[in-house]
Order: sequence, then C-alpha cells, then structure tokens
Amino acid sequence: MGKIEWAMWANEQALASGLILLTGGIVGVAGQFRGWQFAAYAVAAGTFVCLLEYPRSKRAKGTSVARTGQYCFTVVVKSFGPLTRNYYVRAFLHAAICVPGGFMLATVLGCVCLGIASLIYLAAAIRGEHWEPILPRKDVSRGAAGGPDSIKQPPQNPPPRPPPEMRRKRVDDLEGAAYDNPIPVTD
Repeated sequence: MGKIEWAMWANEQALASGLILLTGGIVGVAGQFRGWQFAAYAVAAGTFVCLLEYPRSKRAKGTSVARTGQYCFTVVVKSFGPLTRNYYVRAFLHAAICVPGGFMLATVLGCVCLGIASLIYLAAAIRGEHWEPILPRKDVSRGAAGGPDSIKQPPQNPPPRPPPEMRRKRVDDLEGAAYDNPIPVTD
C-alpha cells in the first residue's frame, strides 16, 4: 500500500466547501435573512477559497492531472510563495475563514466543511506535504512518437495474407465444419 496524500483530499474538500459556502452566502444575501452581513462575508470568503483551491498540487508519485484552466490560477497562487505553498498556513487560514460562517444557518454547512478541510490540511502539513504547482511540460521534440514532421501516411497495400492452401476452408455442413489441418499428423 502506498502513502496517502492528504493534501489531495484536502484540496477537493476545500474546493467543495468553498462552493457550499458561496452558495449559502448567496442564499442568505438574496433572502435578506437576519444577519445577512455574515452571508455577504460568506460570498467573499467562498469565492476566495475557490480561487485559492482551484489549482491542484503536483502529486509526489504518479501522474498529476491539472484541472481545466488551472494554469492562470496556478501562476497567481505560486506568486504568493510560502504563504500558499505551506499547508500549515492553509489550515489556519481555512480555520479562521470558516468561523464567521457559523453564525448563520445558510452558511453553517460550508463552515463545517471548511473546518474539516482545515483539519485535513493540518494532517497533510504534519506529514510534511507542501503545494507544488503543476506546470505545463515543454516537449520540444518528441521524435517518432509525435510532432508535425513525424506524421505517417496510412499504408497503401493491404496486410500480407497466408497462401490459399494455408487459409481455413469454410464448410457449411456440420460434418465438414471441423478445421482442416494442412499439416499431416501422424501417430
């Protein structure tokens, strides 16, 4: 069994909780619930969490699949350096962001989910994980595997066939349906 990469799970949990927090905030502001100012905060906090968590981190082993359009956000998150790379900072940031969401019913679920993501990030930080950006690979020459110069034309001739006497004979009746072996078999 391999080592569990907790940061990958924390990233998915934090992104989902940011969306839940954002949705709860929109409901709270649109409904003008009592304490709707907390809902307005939840809209801003949910948007911030989604923007921070959208870029995935590079995995320690195996392939890392980037999200669609991740590169733009990766550049921004990477520019903040150790503040966004360190998972201790993310854990405490998410814990602080989720506290005001607990004061309104529409944002409580997002608050709890973000708190769980904060605990998972703390577990990732304790195990020594950190955020690494997934940058696009620069393949200059791929040789025969790809590239515009290495595109091969389809074959012009059909594949070779065995001589007619070696081919299987098709017989419609049941008695002759057995395979005719062209090589004589002796006991």
